[in-house]
Amino acid sequence: MDSIEFRFEAGDANDGSHDDLRTLYTHLAADHELRKHAKVSAPSGPVRPGEMGVAEVVTVVSTVASVGQLAVALQVWREALNRPTTLQLVVPDGHRDNARAVFDALRGAGLPEERHETVIAAAAGSAGVKPTGRIDPANSACVLIGIDSYDDPKLPSLRAVYNNIEQLYDVLTDEDVWGVEPGRIRKVHNPRTPAELIRPIREMSELAADTLIVYYAGHGLKDLDENELYLALPHSVPGELETSVRFKAVMQAIAKSRQAQRVVMIIDCCHSGIAIDGGMSEAVDDIRADADIDDVQGMYFMCATAPNRKALAPSAEKCTVFTGELVDVLREGIPQESELMLSLGVIFREVRRRLKRDSRPVPGELDNNQVGHLPFTRNIARIPQRPPVLLPPSPRPRVLRSPVFAAGIVIGIVLGLGVPPGIDRVRELRAVPVPAGGQCSTNATLLSYSDQLDKTEVSGERITGLSALALTGSSEGFALADNEPGRVFPLTLENPDDLHVSAGVGRTLRDTNGVPYSKGIDGEGLVIERGNKTMLVSSEKGPSIRRFDISTGHELEKPIVVPQMLQDPPTGDAQFGRTIESLAATPDGRYLYAGWEAPLSGDSDQRGRNRLRIQRYRGEPGGTYTPDYQYAYETGAGLYLTELAVVGQDRLLALERQYVEGLGNVIQVHDVRLDNAEDVTGDRALADNTADMLVPRTLLFDLRTCPAGSPGQVTARQPQSNPLLDNVEGMAVGPEETAGPEVGTRLLYLITDDNSNSTQVTRLYAFRIRLPA
Repeated sequence: MDSIEFRFEAGDANDGSHDDLRTLYTHLAADHELRKHAKVSAPSGPVRPGEMGVAEVVTVVSTVASVGQLAVALQVWREALNRPTTLQLVVPDGHRDNARAVFDALRGAGLPEERHETVIAAAAGSAGVKPTGRIDPANSACVLIGIDSYDDPKLPSLRAVYNNIEQLYDVLTDEDVWGVEPGRIRKVHNPRTPAELIRPIREMSELAADTLIVYYAGHGLKDLDENELYLALPHSVPGELETSVRFKAVMQAIAKSRQAQRVVMIIDCCHSGIAIDGGMSEAVDDIRADADIDDVQGMYFMCATAPNRKALAPSAEKCTVFTGELVDVLREGIPQESELMLSLGVIFREVRRRLKRDSRPVPGELDNNQVGHLPFTRNIARIPQRPPVLLPPSPRPRVLRSPVFAAGIVIGIVLGLGVPPGIDRVRELRAVPVPAGGQCSTNATLLSYSDQLDKTEVSGERITGLSALALTGSSEGFALADNEPGRVFPLTLENPDDLHVSAGVGRTLRDTNGVPYSKGIDGEGLVIERGNKTMLVSSEKGPSIRRFDISTGHELEKPIVVPQMLQDPPTGDAQFGRTIESLAATPDGRYLYAGWEAPLSGDSDQRGRNRLRIQRYRGEPGGTYTPDYQYAYETGAGLYLTELAVVGQDRLLALERQYVEGLGNVIQVHDVRLDNAEDVTGDRALADNTADMLVPRTLLFDLRTCPAGSPGQVTARQPQSNPLLDNVEGMAVGPEETAGPEVGTRLLYLITDDNSNSTQVTRLYAFRIRLPA
């Protein structure tokens, strides 16, 4: 058996995290054999707030499949804790292959890939460096770079930048705020050459085992041709970019010299938003290649302005507008936040709120791998204030001991202690709630969501079990219900920025004799054919693909042929109930794609990653479709293929899903490229296929990383790592925008299946996505 040990660093011993560990154990030890070999222990003694308690979960995993399930459980559980959590995996020699799926999940949960071998070595007694559960000042380093004096008159001096560096230094070294030691933070005023700017970053990166923070303030210059950001030096000349420092060069230097698990970039200059938009998103990929690394995952960007806006420095006696607000938030805390620690994401949102309130340039952020969720500085506004020490009065011959006077003192003390919490409460009540929505990744933004269809009725029929979605126009579409009898509901989707959804009377699916299906159909995929007269519905039972008349719901002809090996046993090798979960067609109807949810019996999985088949059909709308090509697709660890959508020639979006009871869902959308992919129609088993035979896929976004807004804005009826999550089964994508401010983007809609369950919700999401180049 594979003996795998996990150590979790949780929060305060009194915050319920150890109960969470025991809950996790219950789910991991789901079968008798596993339970016999598993145990849970928690630390003894109290843990002070802000420190880390340690608990251990030791499990024995008997099969590769269990390793995949364990990976998913750990990944979802870590998110469900809603607090920074360190995971250390120790695997005895000889079992590394079986543990690879767990490593993949841990990497997705925040453990950098370069630490894998260090952790494995720990089984043999090597020390290894454990990551901390917060941005730890004792193991981090910070570089503050500011350029306030310039030679060229076109670049005015920025005395406020000097104040930025000094103020940030003071607040970050303050023990009550962050408390980084002076030897771990360096001020760099007016570097005159690229080497003088970059060298301190390289040197300080050697001290940063946890997080490297790099701050720059000064003039920012923009390369209009390449849409790149340049950092001005004292001798820089506008229009002569060679006299400045290319921001990409700074990032490459960080990538090549970094020791830290995470990098935080804070940029206060004109056009700084380029660092997280447009050209810089492509540059990050270049950095990966140039530096020969795949762990630029742990990075967080905070930028003072949008790509086309200038930063403001109205007063030479104060900080710049952006940094001034940042310093104030760090120094004063956020009263309306109940937590004792503030994360970078929370700090940023408060800075942005203040700047928007004052009609200042709005800053931007980019959070790669949830670095912005880690506790960073103490919330000064929530640190309990020590009551004043009352010195005894000097002895006097006569002391007034009036009961009224004594009562006055007591009332004064009570009021003095009670007013600050009262003020905090008033501020909380007056705070404007932040709705769900915002950037989920560099390529996807959640615009809004709607629960309007949840548990509602149309003409006396309950809308439930929606498992597929298809668009017929910019604001119209259909949703397929997988319960009996099968029905298709027409939908109206208005204003994706503030989604409003309504449904019409459902069309009941009927056989060729006009009789409603009572058994034998489990609709999971939906395609509206060109002309909006007919539709194709795939069923997991059978499996089958049928064509229906949209207006009547009548089946028109015999089902489309499903290749023998893709059918249920004993005819084929598919798993019962896990066959055609997804269906998509090209706009011209030339190609139809059907995706199988789970592996065939001979395809199995690799380290918990399911190897599936996508069958392509060739034909025409309303006509005959015949199988002509088959693709091999590998999901993430423990995930299954749920939906497909066509976004281009030989290009799809793939929706992957998993659910672990008590822990919740994982929902991911991937960009899939089919060009030059091999045909695996003749392969009896995919288990032995090499990796280059799999279609390449790139994560577009993970729904867990989408902002859920203020606490309570979105509710989940069962445990979820993010309240936005539920059982997403349907996906539909609109055409690419060819004009206007959103040119090059698309609208993407997701829909959940509540399975007619009171603990689940029918929810629609609207996203705006931009496909990677």
